[in-house]
Amino acid sequence: MSTHLPKNSSRRQFLLSGSLATMGLFLAGKANASSLLLAAKPDSKFAGVQIGAITYSYRSLPGSIEQVLQYCIDSNISAIELMGDAAEDFAGKPKNPNPRPMMGPPAPGQARPQMTDEQRAKMAAYQKEVAEWRASVSMDKFKEVKKMFDKAGIDIYAFKPNALGPNNTDAEVEYALKAAKALGAKSVTIELPTDPAQSQRLGDLGAKHKMYIGYHLHTTATDTAWDVALGQSPYNSMNLDCGHYIAAGGNNTTASLLKLIESKADRITSMHIKDRKNKDNGGQNQVWGQGNTPLKEILTLMKEKKYKFPATIELEYDIPAGSDPVSEVKKCVAYAKNILVG
Repeated sequence: MSTHLPKNSSRRQFLLSGSLATMGLFLAGKANASSLLLAAKPDSKFAGVQIGAITYSYRSLPGSIEQVLQYCIDSNISAIELMGDAAEDFAGKPKNPNPRPMMGPPAPGQARPQMTDEQRAKMAAYQKEVAEWRASVSMDKFKEVKKMFDKAGIDIYAFKPNALGPNNTDAEVEYALKAAKALGAKSVTIELPTDPAQSQRLGDLGAKHKMYIGYHLHTTATDTAWDVALGQSPYNSMNLDCGHYIAAGGNNTTASLLKLIESKADRITSMHIKDRKNKDNGGQNQVWGQGNTPLKEILTLMKEKKYKFPATIELEYDIPAGSDPVSEVKKCVAYAKNILVG
C-alpha cells in the first residue's frame, strides 16, 4: 500500500497542477478579454467633426450616472452634453419629495400638466433646500464624475443643470458654473431668457468663472434672436438647435440656417441636431433622413470649415417598436458617420 502512495500523490499533484494551469489560462483569457473591452472606447468623431449627444436622449431609461455612462458607451458616443440630474444625484442633491417625469415640449395646442397647491408648496420648500445644498456642496463628486467619463473615453463638453433660471440665486448659478468646470465642460446650457437682464446676469457670472453660457431656443429661433445676449458678454454663446430652427418655418430655411452657422460660428459653443419637418409639413420630429432638417449640409459644412464645436444628437422622435433610446442614438451616430466619411 505504501508503495502506491507516491504514485497516487503524484497523480493528484499532476491533476491539481493541470487544473491550476487551466484556470490560469482561463483567467488570463478573461483578463485579455477585459483589456480588450476596456480598450474598445467609443469614438464618435468623424473627419474632424465631433458628434455628441445630450443625455436627455436617454430620459426614458433609469438615470444614475453609472447608467448614463453605459448608455453613452453602448451608443458609441464619445462626447456629451450632460443633463444635471444624474451628476447632482451622484453628488448628494436632496431627494425630490414630489418627483415629476422629465418631459419634452408639450404637443402643439397642449399645456404642461399643472401642480396642485400642495405639490407647489412642497416644491418651493424643496427648491429652497436644494439652493442651500448647492451653495455649500463640494466639487469633489463632480471631479469624480469627470474621471469616470474620462476613463471611458467620453468628454463632457456641456452641462445642463436646472440652476440657471431667474429664480435661482447667484450662489446656485455660480455653483452650476463651478460644477461645469469640475466636469471639464466648456459651457453650461439653458433656454435663452426672455428678459435681457437675465442674460446679462448670466453673462457677467460666466465671465467671472470663465465659463460660457450656451443659449438654446425652440421654434422661436430666428437669425437675430441671440443678438442681444451675444452683445452683452463674450461669455454668452449659442446652443443652436438646427431641428427647431427649421421647424419654426417662415424665413427659416436651409439656406438661412447654413448662413447663420457660418456667420455665428465663433459664438456657437454647441449645436443640437435632430430631424424635424418644417412648419409647412407639420413640424414633427422624424427618424433621421425623413424630415426637412438639412443634416447632410450641416455636417458637411462643419467638416469643410473645420468647426470645433460639437454637433449634439438630441433624440426626440418616437422610438420605433422593438427598439430603445440607446439603439436609436447609435443609429444617429452611424447616420452622421456615413455623411462625414461614407
